[in-house]
Amino acid sequence: MATVIIAAGAFVLYLVAYHTYGRYLARRIFRVEPERTAPSVEVNDGIDFVPSHRDLVFGHHFTSIAGTGPIVGPAIAVVWGWVPALVWVLVGSIAMGAVHDFGSLIVSMRNRGRTIADLAGSVVNARVRLLFLLVVVVGLWIVLAVFGLVIATVFKLYPSSVAPVWLQIPIAVGLGVWVRRGGNLILGTLIAVGLMYGTIAWSASIPWATVENPEGVALLPSWLTAVISPVAVWTLALLVYVFIASVLPVQTLLQPRDFINSWQLLIAMGLLGVGLAASRPEIVADAVNFTPAPATEGAKVPSFLPFLFVTIACGAISGFHCLVASGCSSRQLRSEADAQYVGYGAMLTEGFLAVLVILACVAGIGLGTTGGLTGREAWLHHYATWGGDKGLGANLAPFVVGSANMIETIGISHALAVAIMGVFVASFAATTLDSACRLQRYVLMELFGGGPATGAASLRVPVLSNRWGATALAVLSAGLLALSDVPTRGWEGAGMGGLVLWPVFGATNQLLGGLALLVVTVWLVRQRRPVWVTAVPMVFMLAMTGWAIAELIGVFYAAGTAKLHLLVVSVLMLGLEVWIVIEAVGVVGRGRKVGAEGD
Repeated sequence: MATVIIAAGAFVLYLVAYHTYGRYLARRIFRVEPERTAPSVEVNDGIDFVPSHRDLVFGHHFTSIAGTGPIVGPAIAVVWGWVPALVWVLVGSIAMGAVHDFGSLIVSMRNRGRTIADLAGSVVNARVRLLFLLVVVVGLWIVLAVFGLVIATVFKLYPSSVAPVWLQIPIAVGLGVWVRRGGNLILGTLIAVGLMYGTIAWSASIPWATVENPEGVALLPSWLTAVISPVAVWTLALLVYVFIASVLPVQTLLQPRDFINSWQLLIAMGLLGVGLAASRPEIVADAVNFTPAPATEGAKVPSFLPFLFVTIACGAISGFHCLVASGCSSRQLRSEADAQYVGYGAMLTEGFLAVLVILACVAGIGLGTTGGLTGREAWLHHYATWGGDKGLGANLAPFVVGSANMIETIGISHALAVAIMGVFVASFAATTLDSACRLQRYVLMELFGGGPATGAASLRVPVLSNRWGATALAVLSAGLLALSDVPTRGWEGAGMGGLVLWPVFGATNQLLGGLALLVVTVWLVRQRRPVWVTAVPMVFMLAMTGWAIAELIGVFYAAGTAKLHLLVVSVLMLGLEVWIVIEAVGVVGRGRKVGAEGD
C-alpha cells in the first residue's frame, strides 16, 4: 500500500507545484508576456521556426528531454537506497530541473530562439560563448555516438521492439500530413496511437530470436551479421536516419513522432499507475545504503555524494534539457503563454516518470520471477552489489521486468507487457538521438557563423554554417567515434567505440545544467529581478558536478595510460567550468548593463 501512497502523493505534489511555484516563476520571475511576438512567428522559416500548437510542442519537447535518462539513472541510483533517490527526484525536479528548463526556454524566446550556449556571449561575454559551445559540442558528440548503441542494446534485449520503432516513422509522417492539411488533431492522434499499439501487439506475437530462443525469427540476415556486428548495423542505419530527419522541416517527422511518443509515455505511465494500484507491491529494497558492495573485490564504487545527483540526472535535472528548450521548443512555441506548460510542466511529468521507475525497481521487481526468485531475493539479484558499470542491459532490466510485472496484474500478457515497455524505452532513446542531432546542427551552425545569432563572433566556415554541412559534420564525427574500434575489433565486433567517454558523460551533462543556470542567473541579475530561484540550484549543481569530475580525475589518473583519454576529457571539462564561472562572476561584479534582449 505504501507504493500506491507514494505514487499518489507525488502526483498531487507535482500538480500543486505547477499551479503555485510554476505560476510564481511565470508571473514574478520570468514575467511571461503572451502578447510578445514569439521567434516562431517572427522568423517562421518553415523548417526550424514553425508556430505550432502547444500540445504538439509539449510532445516534441517532453519526449526529447526524457529519453532513457529518467529510466536508467533512477534504476541505477536506487542501489544507494530508494529514499534518497525519491527525495532527490521530487525536490530536484520541482526546485531545480523545471526551473532550469523554464528559464532556458524564456531567455531563448526573448532572443530570437538562440541556444543557451550562443546566448552566453550576449549575457556574459564572447569568450564564455565559445567555451560553452565547446562543452555542448563534446556532450552532444558523445550522445550521438553512444545512443545508437543504446537502441541496439534495447533491440537485442527486446527484439519485439524493433519493428514498432521503425514503423513509427511512416505513422508519424502520416500524422504530420494530416495535421498540416487541417485534419482534426484528436482524431489523427487516436488513429496514429492505435496504429502504433497495433504494431506492438503484432510484433509481440512473433517468436523473435533471442538468447533463450535462438531458433526464432532473426532480426538481421545471417550473411550480414557474419561480416558486421548487429550493433554496427543499427548504428549506421540510425545515423543515416537522423541525418535525414534533422534536415527535414521539424513538422514533417520529428514533431509528429515525438507527439505520438508523448502519448505512448502517458499511456505507459497510466498502465503502470493502474498496475501499481492493482498489485500494490511491497517495497523489497533497502531504504538507505550509502556504501553498496562492489561487484568485484577491490573495485571502486562511486561515493553516494556527489554521484547520486550525477547518476539520476534527467529524473531531477539535466543539462541536455536546456538545449532542447532553447534550441528546439523556443523556435516552435507560438506564444509565451505556453512557456510554463511546456518548460515547467514537461519536467514535472518527467519527474513523475522517474518516481514510477523507482517504484518499479524497488517493488515491482519482486512480483515476478528473476531467475526463479521473487521478493527480496529478486531485488538482491540486481542490486546486491553496485551495478552502474554492468552495462545498459543490466541497468534496464529491473525497470522493464518490474514494470511488466505490475502491468501483467491487470490482465495483459507478460510478453505484450514486455513489448510495450521495450518499445517505450527504444522509442525514447530514438527521440533523444533525433533531437541531439538537430541540436548539434544548431550549435555547429552558431559556432561556424550560421543560425539566428545577431552579431555573435563565430569561426566563419561557410560550408559548415548551413544545415546540410553542419548536419553532415555532426553525423560523420559521431559515426567515427561510435565505430572507432573497427581497426582493433574489426567490423564483425565493432560498435563499442562510443562508450570510451561514457563515464564522464553524466558529469558533463550535469555540468551543462549548472552552466545553463549560470547564464539564466546572470540574465536575471541584469534584468534586476530576484535571482535566488536560479542561483541556489546553480551553485548546488556546479559544486556537485565539479566535485564529481574531480573524483573522476583521481580515478582516471590512478589508472594510468589505460584511461588517459578519460583523464584528458575530465580535466578539460573541469577547466572549462572554472573558467566560465570566473568570467561570469567578473561580469556580475563589474555590473555591466544588459547585453541580451528581453527587458
